Amino acid sequence: MHKTMRYSLLASAAVLFGVAGSAQAQQVPQAPNMTFFVTSVGSGKGGDLGGLAGADAHCQTLAATAGAGNKAWRAYLSSSETPTAKAVNARDRIGKGPWQNAKGVVVATNVEDLHSANNKLNSDNSLTERGTRIAGFGYTPNYHDILTGSQADGTAFPGNMNLTCNNWTSSEFGKAMVGHVDRRGGADNEFQRSWNAAHMSRACSQADLIATGGNGLFYCFAQ
Repeated sequence: MHKTMRYSLLASAAVLFGVAGSAQAQQVPQAPNMTFFVTSVGSGKGGDLGGLAGADAHCQTLAATAGAGNKAWRAYLSSSETPTAKAVNARDRIGKGPWQNAKGVVVATNVEDLHSANNKLNSDNSLTERGTRIAGFGYTPNYHDILTGSQADGTAFPGNMNLTCNNWTSSEFGKAMVGHVDRRGGADNEFQRSWNAAHMSRACSQADLIATGGNGLFYCFAQ
C-alpha cells in the first residue's frame, strides 16, 4: 500500500516537473535568426556590467534563451582610454550587419546605416530578445534610457570624460551616456533625440539610472 502510494507520488511529481519544465522552455519565443535586441534585464548593479566582457556574456546568455546563442554577440558599448588600455568604440565591436530584431525587421543594413538617420531603431523595432517592447516615455516606469557610453557616431568619449561608469565596472563612480530606445527623430525635444547619445545619466547606481528613465539596459548585436 505504501509502495503504491510512493510510486503514485513520484509519478505525479514527474508530471508536474515536466509541465513546469515545458512552461519554462516556452517562456521566451524562439528567434534563431535574430541578430539585434535590447536586453530585457540589466545586470541589476547599475553601470557595473562586469566590463565589456561581462556585458557581452549577458548578451550571449539572453540570446541563447531565444535560440540565437550560436552567434557571437557583443554589447553596443564604448570604453574610454586608460593608462593601460586603448579606447574601444561601440561601432567597431558589432560586426558588419545587417541586423534584424526578434520579429525579423531589419533595423540597419550596415554600420554606416546604423549611425545614420535611416536606421529603423525606435519603440516599435528596438525589441528585447523576447520580442517585447521597452516601456518608454509616457509609461510608468519609464525605462527608455539605454546604456551606450558612446558619441552619436558610435565612438568613445575622450579618456578624461567618465561617461562609461568606469568602463562598465562601477555603480559608484562616473556617469553613463545613454540613448533613447523610443527616439522619434528630431533634435529639439529631449524625448526625440538619438538612440545612442541622448544625454548623461545622473550617476551609475541602479537607483540613479532608474531615476533618469532607465534600468541598466543595453543593445546587443550579433557579429
